[in-house]
Amino acid sequence: MRTGSLLGVMDLVGAPESVSIAREFVKAKLGKDHPALDDVTLLVSELVTNSVLHSNSRNGGRITLALADCRDLVHVDVVDAGGEAAPEVRADMYAEGGRGLMLVETLSYRWAVHDDAAGRTVWFQVKYEPAHGTPSSPWQRESADPACESHASVGVDPLPAEEVRP
Repeated sequence: MRTGSLLGVMDLVGAPESVSIAREFVKAKLGKDHPALDDVTLLVSELVTNSVLHSNSRNGGRITLALADCRDLVHVDVVDAGGEAAPEVRADMYAEGGRGLMLVETLSYRWAVHDDAAGRTVWFQVKYEPAHGTPSSPWQRESADPACESHASVGVDPLPAEEVRP
């Protein structure tokens, strides 16, 4: 079993100001010295922006952000009310949209989209090299946490690696 810890879950309002709140949440939970901080912060920003702009959570709906550190990877769930169109990566660098998911595709170890009656979850994992030293660093704490094995925050199991990238 992978060890780690659920660092936090935050409910956000489907409004533009939630993007910066989500970034600050990630920075506070991971800490300024976390090796995956920059990538995770950027990808959370992209996914929360997508929820604010494109999901049925826009205009004041609910978006939930969950963050877990699993010793050698950070796992993030962004849950919203879903929408008419499924998120997709656009390979065209000059396309009007879709570059956010291209960043998720490029920077994450694994990621996927899951739709159900409750809404849509877009999750990703960013790998990093664990620091050696005292276990006082947030990313070095060990505890069995189901969020590191599956999507405990939303009850979704990760897809096998070959099925992760749409």
